Amino acid sequence: MGIGGSLVNTLYIILITLGVSVPVGIGAAVYLSEYARPGRLVRLIEFATETLAGIPSVIFGLFGMVFFVDVMGMGYSLLSGSLTLALMVLPLIVRNTQRALGTVPDSYRYGALGLGAPKWHLIHTILLPAAAPGILTGIILAMGRIAGESAALLFTAGSARFLPRLNGDLGEILSALGGKIFRSGGTLAVELYLQMQNGEYGAAFGIGCVLLLLTLVLNVLTKLICGGGAVCRRAWKYIRERITVTGGKGVQGEESFGGGSKNAGAAWRGRGCLENGTGKDIGERLKALL
Repeated sequence: MGIGGSLVNTLYIILITLGVSVPVGIGAAVYLSEYARPGRLVRLIEFATETLAGIPSVIFGLFGMVFFVDVMGMGYSLLSGSLTLALMVLPLIVRNTQRALGTVPDSYRYGALGLGAPKWHLIHTILLPAAAPGILTGIILAMGRIAGESAALLFTAGSARFLPRLNGDLGEILSALGGKIFRSGGTLAVELYLQMQNGEYGAAFGIGCVLLLLTLVLNVLTKLICGGGAVCRRAWKYIRERITVTGGKGVQGEESFGGGSKNAGAAWRGRGCLENGTGKDIGERLKALL
C-alpha cells in the first residue's frame, strides 16, 4: 500500500497537536511570567512542568489510552493520539516560552507602560514579538518530538494507514478530511517501528529517510512563515511610530494607546528608569534602545 497513509497521518498528528499545545503553552507561559506573582505556587508549577518534560513517552501513552481512549470514549484515533502528544510537548513549549520572555529587557516593558500602554497591549505587540525566536525554537523542538514519537501513539492512535476517500463534491471531501481525525491511524514513526519488527530493514530505513526529510521541510517552513527576526523588527517599528522624541524635552506618548500618559518622561521617572530624575535624555535612550 505504501507510506502515503502514514505520511498523511503524521501531518494530521503534527497539526492537531500544535494547534492544541501552542496556544495553551504560550498562554500559560505569559501568565506565569507577566501576571502571576512570584511565590510558592509559581515555583511549584515550574517544577511540575520540568518534571513532566522528563517523563517517558510510554507513560503518556498509557495515560492517554486510559483517559482519552476509554474514559472519554474517543477510541483509537488520531484525535486521541494528538491530545496525548499535546500533553507531552506542553511542558517543553511552556518552559521555552518562559525563558524567551525572560530574555526581553525590562526597559521595553517600562517604556511601553510609561507611554500608557495597557498590559495586554504591551504583551502582544512588544513582548511576544521580541521573544518570537525563542518561542519558535520551542515549537520546532516540539514538532520534532511529535514527528518522531511512536510509543505513545501505539497506545492511542493505532497503526492503520488508510488514506481518506476524496470522491464526490467539495462537501464530501471536507467531511472525509474532517472525519479522519476520529479514525485510527499510524504515523511514519509507528510504521518504521512495525517494519523493523517484521524484519523489513530496507523499508524501515527508507521510512526513516522520509521522516527526516519531512522534519527538515516542516522546520524550514516554520522559520519562513514566522519570519525570523523580521517579527522583532516590526515590533520595534511599532514602538517608534507611537513615540515622538522632542529635542532635549523628553518623550511625549501619542493618544492612540487610549488613556495613556501625556508625559512619558514623568512616568519613566516614577519607575526609576532615569538616573538623574529628569526627562531630557529619554529620547537618546529610546533611540539607542530601538
